[in-house]
Amino acid sequence: MKIIIAPDSFKGSLSAIEAANAINRGIKKAFKEAETVLLPVGDGGEGTMETLVAATGGEIRTVSVTGPLGNQVEAAYGILGDSETCVIEMASASGLHLVPEEKLSPLQATTYGTGQLIQHALDDGFTSFIIGLGGSATNDGGAGMLQALGMQLLDGQGNEIGHGGGELNKIKRIDLHSFDKRIKDSKFIIASDVQNPLIGLDGASHVFGPQKGATAADVELLDSNLTNWADEIEQATGIKLHDQPGAGAAGGIGGAFQAFFPVEAKRGIDVVLDYIKLDEELTNADLVITGEGRVDSQTVFGKTPMGVAQAAKNRNVPTILMTGSVGKGIEVLYDFGVVSVNSIINNPMSLKEAMEHAEELLESSAEQVVRSYFYQSVKEKGGHLLEN
Repeated sequence: MKIIIAPDSFKGSLSAIEAANAINRGIKKAFKEAETVLLPVGDGGEGTMETLVAATGGEIRTVSVTGPLGNQVEAAYGILGDSETCVIEMASASGLHLVPEEKLSPLQATTYGTGQLIQHALDDGFTSFIIGLGGSATNDGGAGMLQALGMQLLDGQGNEIGHGGGELNKIKRIDLHSFDKRIKDSKFIIASDVQNPLIGLDGASHVFGPQKGATAADVELLDSNLTNWADEIEQATGIKLHDQPGAGAAGGIGGAFQAFFPVEAKRGIDVVLDYIKLDEELTNADLVITGEGRVDSQTVFGKTPMGVAQAAKNRNVPTILMTGSVGKGIEVLYDFGVVSVNSIINNPMSLKEAMEHAEELLESSAEQVVRSYFYQSVKEKGGHLLEN
């Protein structure tokens, strides 16, 4: 029996790699003869860089950059095994996890550190980039990133504006003369599933601002400021980002990439699946096990389990999904190749307990899933499930 193990991270508990290892241990407890292939995955958000580096035998480099609130943080970028492609997660430098909950401030938070990561990679000679958008603490439309790369954003007196989404209304002129010239000769793939426009009720501020600490008043101000930012970009470049799908990704940094970088946008999960060669590994596979921390009706919209399940369905391989929390509307998942959804929670417990014990819960659940799924077929083929 060949089983593909391809989970995303269980956020706050396990990385995708840790989750894959836990599932593998559970499978081996039940069925030591199983051939397992571990392909931890991500959808462009946190963990994507680590996944791609591990899958390709690459390396991770750590540098000091400016964090969301202006303090210095240690951030990392990955070099894939081809030694040519650089992977950057903007969350590494500008992520929500870098800001204590009581200090969340999208009016001040900046993407400057993300620009510094790109600059470090350019200095190291890289011209091919995969940029994972997601998990940001920012709502500055990518302005900080562009400033780190030499762009001048000037107010009415010709002075450089400060950092954060609260400053964007001050921009009266965009000066591109010092913008890093190496960017136009490079290639950028943006890995993101977000198709929200930059502004409006479906835009970056209204949809994602509250989870970054924005009050109702902040949301209105941020949306107004992003409107000014979009107006200035249109005047400087002729590119209209206001209603552009994907421009609202990661606090509007998606729009900055669309306007000022040679860029190709792809679903994050599709980028990852290409690199880990899932389609090739599905040959002769009997089962795929995937999962993430929470599964509900929204999982079908580009999340890791759906990308994995759809690829498996195309090869007529069934998918079992494992998760910590099961929400409403999971029935829709069955139309995409998922044959069952299994919560790893095996008795009443708090969220804190579940997160603390996620590894052992996932391992135990994987063992039971395999025992249930393969009992008859293993027996028919002369194999055996292990007894405890």
